Amino acid sequence: MTLAPPRPATEAGALRHRPIEDALALLIGTFVVSLGMHLLHAAHAVTGGTAGLALLLTYATGAPLGVLYLVITLPFLIIAYRMKGWRFTVRTLLAITLVSVFTSVHPVLLVDGPLTGGYGVLAGNLLAGLGMLVIFRHGGSLGGFNTIALIAQERLGVKAGLVQSGLDCVVILVSLSVVPPLTVALSAAGAMLLGLVLGLNHRPDRYLGR
Repeated sequence: MTLAPPRPATEAGALRHRPIEDALALLIGTFVVSLGMHLLHAAHAVTGGTAGLALLLTYATGAPLGVLYLVITLPFLIIAYRMKGWRFTVRTLLAITLVSVFTSVHPVLLVDGPLTGGYGVLAGNLLAGLGMLVIFRHGGSLGGFNTIALIAQERLGVKAGLVQSGLDCVVILVSLSVVPPLTVALSAAGAMLLGLVLGLNHRPDRYLGR
């Protein structure tokens, strides 16, 4: 007797996440993202998106990473509200705030030590990508460049992935003024790795979590 392979989930048969599941996912996802950002900061590296921009400005100004991330990302909430409604915006606001808080806590609770650039970039981007994946699958986001990319796709017909990649490249190229070239090269590879994590796992045609 052979077992038939499981049938793919359909929209009608997909189970909605319960509120407690969404709340736990938000805490877990933001914690993992913030830990990834902390490792990138410890390696003096950057990445794409508003996280990369916050890291870059931290190196240039010395301002706290968590504060800069919050300040940079909050303006995008206006766009998120107009495009996605209040529920999505509230979840995004909570995610942004939690990442900011956790990012400020890590330097206090974790003992800083030597961290090689390659390891920091690899682990930081992997953790950031996994944390973002958790948040996305529970109806939230981290705002920022993702919102601009969605607008460009919906109103201008430009693929969101191309816009996101272009903005990420700008951040990484600008970081050459603050970060050593080798670290910038590692950061570019890390940003591609983060995109790969999301590209392979965040696909609505395969995952119907709501």
